[in-house]
Amino acid sequence: MAERRKPMQAQDKLAFLLALVPYLMDRDRVSVAEAAEHFGVEQEQLRDAVRLIAVSGIPGETNAYQPGDLFDIAWDDFEENDQIVLTHQVAIDDSPRFSAREAAALIAGLQYLTALPENADRDAIGSLMAKLARGASAAPSQLAVARSETDEVLATIRDAVIAGVQVEFDYLSSRGEHERRRVDPLRIESVDQDWYLRGWDHLRTAIRTFRLDRIDDLVATQESITYRPGDVKLPETLFTGTDEDQLVTVDVSASAIRLIEDYIPEGAEREDRGGVIRTSVRVAHFHGLKRLVAGLSGVLTVLDPPEARQVVAGWARAGAERYTGSQNVQR
Repeated sequence: MAERRKPMQAQDKLAFLLALVPYLMDRDRVSVAEAAEHFGVEQEQLRDAVRLIAVSGIPGETNAYQPGDLFDIAWDDFEENDQIVLTHQVAIDDSPRFSAREAAALIAGLQYLTALPENADRDAIGSLMAKLARGASAAPSQLAVARSETDEVLATIRDAVIAGVQVEFDYLSSRGEHERRRVDPLRIESVDQDWYLRGWDHLRTAIRTFRLDRIDDLVATQESITYRPGDVKLPETLFTGTDEDQLVTVDVSASAIRLIEDYIPEGAEREDRGGVIRTSVRVAHFHGLKRLVAGLSGVLTVLDPPEARQVVAGWARAGAERYTGSQNVQR
């Protein structure tokens, strides 16, 4: 015979009721048996508590309890199927809530975060996304963050971070050189839709940044990492300069200067020319300017040295010629 649970004292009953309300609100549907098991009470005691909640509430403007001032449940489901479904929640419905669009944006952001290796507890993030969907003023749009070519690389690095092992890969530098690198993965960051791995590079014996779309033949090794995130200090900026970097003089709109802060060397002169800032940026190679200029079309101009201008001008000219050629073919 099952052991009968001891009756609750008054303070225990109050604590039980206070805990039961948010428990039910956090679930769309739960069985009496499951809820009773969760709180360690008899099923009949759980039913009595639900019936009490259903006649509880907060008096409205009339200072009298009207139907809209009380909790309510799906009674048929409760009486016939032993299922508890709250259909009206007192006070909570009147508090500020995310709109469907706001909730959808936050859910998309959380989906994005699940790709980061430091967010290994994806079950917790999934639970939070479900709560956002339930707590919005309307059902959020169904959406998903689009997969990219770097998803498999991200997954491998994430697993390596969790396992605490080094990764090894072929890397194509901005100079077009291929090298085999072995790295302690410390952090993954995204800038302008590009993903970057930051870690301790055993070849350079220093912190280095790697663009994921330039990584090939990535493998997680069996070698434990030498450095963990707390062992070394990562620079505040994503891009760190080296003695081999080349300086390029540019004009950039004052409103866009923050977009290139990581490329501007410390102490570089910034001359304000009526809403346009003339300053210097550092690049590993002049060809690296192409991506920078493409992302700031119309607001950034390369001035010096002449070789840098020629590289950017040639790249822009080639793109225009390809576009013109395609137009001619269509005609």
